[in-house]
Amino acid sequence: MTSITPTDLPPDGHVASRSDPLPLAGLLALAMAGFITMLTEVMPAGLLPRISASLAVSESMAGQLITVYALGSLLTAIPLITATQGLRRRRLLLLAIGGFAVTNTVTAMSGYFWLTLAARFFAGVSAGLVWALLASYAARMVPSHLAGRAIAISGIGAPLAFSVGVPAGTFLGGLVGWRFAFGIMSGLTVVLIGLVLAKVPDFPGQPEGKRLSLSAVARIPGIRSILFVIFAFVLAHNILYTYIAPYLAPLGLLDRVDGILLVFGIGGVGGLWIAGVLIDRWLREVVLTSIVAFIASMLALAFWSHSTAVVYGAVAVWGIVFGGAPVLFQTASAKTAREAADVAQAMVVTVWNLAIACGGIAGGVLLDSLGVVSFPWAMILALLPTLVVAWAARRHGFPVS
Repeated sequence: MTSITPTDLPPDGHVASRSDPLPLAGLLALAMAGFITMLTEVMPAGLLPRISASLAVSESMAGQLITVYALGSLLTAIPLITATQGLRRRRLLLLAIGGFAVTNTVTAMSGYFWLTLAARFFAGVSAGLVWALLASYAARMVPSHLAGRAIAISGIGAPLAFSVGVPAGTFLGGLVGWRFAFGIMSGLTVVLIGLVLAKVPDFPGQPEGKRLSLSAVARIPGIRSILFVIFAFVLAHNILYTYIAPYLAPLGLLDRVDGILLVFGIGGVGGLWIAGVLIDRWLREVVLTSIVAFIASMLALAFWSHSTAVVYGAVAVWGIVFGGAPVLFQTASAKTAREAADVAQAMVVTVWNLAIACGGIAGGVLLDSLGVVSFPWAMILALLPTLVVAWAARRHGFPVS
C-alpha cells in the first residue's frame, strides 16, 4: 500500500485506506443537497408568469426572487463559513439543509411578495453554506487519491438540476401550481436530512489554533490564481447564458431555446462525468483543455452562427466544458487550501456568484450597445487571460502532475 504523507491527512486525522470503496451513499446524499440547492435557485425562472400573477407583481419584480437568492450567497458565504470553522461539519451541513425546508415552505405558503423575497434571501444564505461545504466534505470522506472523483460524484446534483429538475419543476408547477412545486422541494429536503443522518459521516471542525483568517487563506500560493480563473470563466459563461434567448432570436432559433438549453444540460452531465474520470490524474490538463475548448466553441459561434448545426455543436461543447468546471475548480481549491478548504470554498462561492452578477451586467451592456454579435468576442476576451493564468499556475493552483 502506498504510504500517505502528513500533508494528505484530512483535518481530523482520519485516513481512509487506498483500497476502501467510494462511500457512494454518502456522496449521493451530498449530490442531492446540491440538486436541491440549485433547483431552489433556478426553479422560479420557469414559473415567473404564475408567481407574478399569484403575488400581484410584475414578472421583472418576480425575477428578483432569483437575484436575492444569489445575493444571500454572495454576502454571507465567507462570513458564515469563517465564523463556523469550529463547528462539527455534519451539524453545520444539516443546519444549512434545514434552511431550505423552512424557506421553501415559507415560499410555498406566503401570499406577500416581500415575505417571499425575504425567504428567498435566506434560502441563498443556506445555499452559500451548502456550496462552501460540499467539495471539502466529499474530499474528507475518501483517501486523497480519490478526492477529485468524490467531488465529482457529490457535484452531479447541479447539472441534473439544470437538465432534468428545471424542466420537471416547470411542468409540475404548470400542472399543480407553483406553490405545490416548492412544497415538494421542502418534502425532498426532509428526506435528505434523514439520508445525511444515516449515510454521511461526521467530522470535527478546525481546532482554534489551526484556523486561518480569510487573508491568510487568500495568501496561500495558488488560491488567487484559481479565484481569477473562476471569475473570468464564469463571467464569460454568463454573458451568453443570461441572454441566450436574445442571442438566438436574430438567428431564427428563438423557438428552439428549450431544445438548445436541453443540449447544454445534457452536455453538462457528460462534462461532469468526463471530469470525474480524469480529474485525479490530469486536473491541470483537463482545466487547460476545457478553456481551449470553450474558446473554440465561441469562435465557432463568432464565424458560423448562421449554421444551425454549428450552433447546436458549439452549445454542446460549451455545456460539456461548463458541466465539468465546478468540480475542476472546487478540487483545485480544496487540494491547494488543504486544511483551510472550507474557507477557500466559501471564497469560490462568493467569486462564482460575483461573476454571475458581473456577467449579467456585462451582457446587458453589450446587448444594448453592440448587439448580440459581440457576445462570443467578449467571452473570448475574458477567456484568453484565463488560459494564461491557468497555464502559469503550474506550481500552485493547477500544478503539473
